Amino acid sequence: MHCPYCQHPDSRVLDSRTADDGGSIRRRRQCPNCERRFSTVEQIQLGVRKRSGVVEPFNRDKVISGVRKACKGRPVADEDLARLGEQVEAALRASGQAEIPADEVGVAILGPLRELDRVAYLRFASVYRQFNSVDDFAAEIDRLRTGADG
Repeated sequence: MHCPYCQHPDSRVLDSRTADDGGSIRRRRQCPNCERRFSTVEQIQLGVRKRSGVVEPFNRDKVISGVRKACKGRPVADEDLARLGEQVEAALRASGQAEIPADEVGVAILGPLRELDRVAYLRFASVYRQFNSVDDFAAEIDRLRTGADG
């Protein structure tokens, strides 16, 4: 770890603590050259593996943007979308995998969105699950009515 003050290529760890409910580690460091102290935060990089095989970093804003489209015209606040984004990221991180298939991101969105707004859920599910007919919608509406998972 380079010192942010003198750019010395090494530093000594003085203290380490978990942060964000174990999702990251905060380290207090000291430079052996200039003796100044600084903090770093280490977080596991969560990757999303696309169908093409390309892996890109998980982006909570991308999740929120996709859900926002499904929620257009619905009584859903930005705070609700932010909370949903946090829930999705927490669920994906809890899986313990460093790379998540893109399909699993969609699955992780469906549950919290279903609880947030059923109409938005139906819109999102219709795209995510590639509904091809009115029968697909009817079957999903029946599952919503009976409380069954789809």
